Amino acid sequence: MPSILVVEQDPEMEEIFVNGLCKETGYHVQAAHDGSHAKRFIDKNTYDFVITDINAQDTEGQNIFDYVIDKFPETRCIIISKNASIRDSVEAIKKGAIDFLTLPVNIEELINIIKKTEEENKSCRQRRREEDQTETFKFGDLVGNSPEMTAVFGKIKKVANTDSTVLITGESGTGKELIAMAIHYNSDRFDKPLVVINCGAIPGELLESELFGHEKGAFTGAHRTRIGRFEIADSGSIFLDEIGDMSPDLQVKLLRVLQEQSFERVGSTKSIKVDIRIIAATNKNLKNSIEVGSFREDLYYRLNVIPIEVPPLRKRKSDIPLLINHFLKRLGGRRRHERKRMKSFSEEAMEFLMKYDWPGNIRELENMIERLSVLVENDVIHVRDLPDRIRGELPGMQKHALISLEDGFGFNDAVENYQKNLILQALKQTNWIKSKAAELLKMNRTTLVEKIKKMQIEESWGRPFVNGSS
Repeated sequence: MPSILVVEQDPEMEEIFVNGLCKETGYHVQAAHDGSHAKRFIDKNTYDFVITDINAQDTEGQNIFDYVIDKFPETRCIIISKNASIRDSVEAIKKGAIDFLTLPVNIEELINIIKKTEEENKSCRQRRREEDQTETFKFGDLVGNSPEMTAVFGKIKKVANTDSTVLITGESGTGKELIAMAIHYNSDRFDKPLVVINCGAIPGELLESELFGHEKGAFTGAHRTRIGRFEIADSGSIFLDEIGDMSPDLQVKLLRVLQEQSFERVGSTKSIKVDIRIIAATNKNLKNSIEVGSFREDLYYRLNVIPIEVPPLRKRKSDIPLLINHFLKRLGGRRRHERKRMKSFSEEAMEFLMKYDWPGNIRELENMIERLSVLVENDVIHVRDLPDRIRGELPGMQKHALISLEDGFGFNDAVENYQKNLILQALKQTNWIKSKAAELLKMNRTTLVEKIKKMQIEESWGRPFVNGSS
């Protein structure tokens, strides 16, 4: 049975509310004739509903509606006001009121609002119980059952229903944005905005305005006031991708947002308060960036409250068949109107895919699957259909770089991928003897050993190098 607190200064109206609600419903109803009285009740008891005027305050001037919304978010507020504007009602609903009524109030209408909300709450609680019992969780396009990904899923589950700041690290193409989406859409903020911004894709001089907004005339070209991404994300989450590329000046401002949940638009001195969950991601080693002075240590520790490291695809190869099947199904859904059967890979082709190093990670795999599903006419994709780099054949540098760029990763990844394949070819030709491979490559043995360690070739290919002369 719902418990209701009515905050009403007029004794006659108080009696109408209390008697009407009790008589018609049997609800447990209490009354408070002023804000201070109401606040004492709220602090001592648990209420399902608080019915109050939008302007009701305690003796210290604290608004009762704001107090309930801030301190007791599970309690539903219904606003009743005699002289209120449309703007007041809109603001109240935005803040969290379930309804806004003007005097005189129809008791039946008020009861219907309470009953409807109760039914919605019951349905929500039942749905959550069912989800808890079946341990369901929405991960979107995140696919995998390897131990590495199972650990990541476990962290997402634990962190989703908190407001803790999360720092997602991992190589390019590993799915960091998908993890941010899984955290947001499995949190209590799922129906609020998730704002995504790539800090590395926007020039530094424009990023501040993009994040915090600007006032009209703040700089040349600022012809109107603009709301920034942080303001848009209020009550939701913001995902700051490539946070390691943010300039030191902006890092200071971001630190303040993390500490105080407030900021100023460019060209303004007025602080804007926001309620935001911050999720950041980077493919850089921020500890190295701290050492060279390009990233603030205090900001790093503020961001790194809950760290989630995303494993590269080469360290979760058991997930490759699952990912391929997922991408093929999704492509089949897109092309249903063509009435084409979903493609598959031959056993030999799958073996090559499992052996390949995937420097572009899941993004490279997804792009390759889409390209093959479009270009290969047969239902079964064979080894001959795979790109040269996956079959282990090394084309010329120009052709190899072109293939890499088509796969969705940039210049540095393409060059590293080419170097890795070149080193592997030399190692195979010399029976994995590093000194001979270095000779063949016309480079120092120590340089070759460093590159092998950096590129994790030994671990990726799962084959020990020959000792002694190696």
